[in-house]
Amino acid sequence: MIFLTRKAEFSAAHFYWNEAWSPEENQRVFGKCANRNGHGHNYTLEVTVAGAVDATTGFVVDLKELKDILEREVISIYDHRHLNLEVPEFKNKIPTTENIAIAIWQRLDNKIPHAKLHRVRVYEMPDLFADYYGEP
Repeated sequence: MIFLTRKAEFSAAHFYWNEAWSPEENQRVFGKCANRNGHGHNYTLEVTVAGAVDATTGFVVDLKELKDILEREVISIYDHRHLNLEVPEFKNKIPTTENIAIAIWQRLDNKIPHAKLHRVRVYEMPDLFADYYGEP
C-alpha cells in the first residue's frame, strides 16, 4: 500500500457564530471571528489516498482524474465563496477548520476510483490545520 497526496487551494470567507448563543457569548467565545460580515482565508487542501500501485501505469490513482474530482467536488463549490452563506453544509454548522475538513471528506468519500480516501488536511493558515481520517 502506498499513500499519495494531492494539494489544491481555495479562497473563502467565513465567520463563527452559534445561533443558540447570545451575541455576547458568541463574541466572548469567538472574538473577532464572530464578525457577521466574515473574513477570508487562502486555504490549502491536501487529500491523501491509499492504494496499490498499478503495474501498468505505475499510479495509485490517475492524477488528472484526482485533480478533476477535487475541482468538481470541492474547489468549484468552496472557492471565492462565503462558506456560511453559500455552501450548503455550513448552513447550520460553523465552518471551522475542523468542520471544513470533515465536510470535504464527506464530499470525496467513495468518489476516487481505485484508491481509498485516507486523509483530508485543511490549512486555514500556515500554522493552523486540521486532519480528518474519517470515522473509525
